[in-house]
Amino acid sequence: QVQLEESGGGFVQAGGSLRLSCKAPRSISRIEQMDWYRERPGKQRELVAMMSRANRPDYADSVKGRFIISRDDANHRTSLQMNNLRPEDTAVYYCYLAGVTSQVRGFSSWGQGIQVTVSS
Repeated sequence: QVQLEESGGGFVQAGGSLRLSCKAPRSISRIEQMDWYRERPGKQRELVAMMSRANRPDYADSVKGRFIISRDDANHRTSLQMNNLRPEDTAVYYCYLAGVTSQVRGFSSWGQGIQVTVSS
């Protein structure tokens, strides 16, 4: 199983910014898909942002214009820049990566989840 390492998150006031990062180990040969999901209190996990290898980002309507997903293939990393945060963005955020390992095996893995809390 491929272990992902999430970092960033924390507590911020409404209107503030945070940056999340998700890194895959060096045993990965190629990452095809890099996504970010979140689970808000009492709700199901939802897709927030996605980035394929074609480097075309897509976003949930609720975060368009505020969140920016990026990918760094050289370092097997994806980041989510979150700007103009709102209290309704409070959630546990998860990265999801899918691709191929150096042993030429497909993988798909979730990060451990990281808390983002936005106060009003």
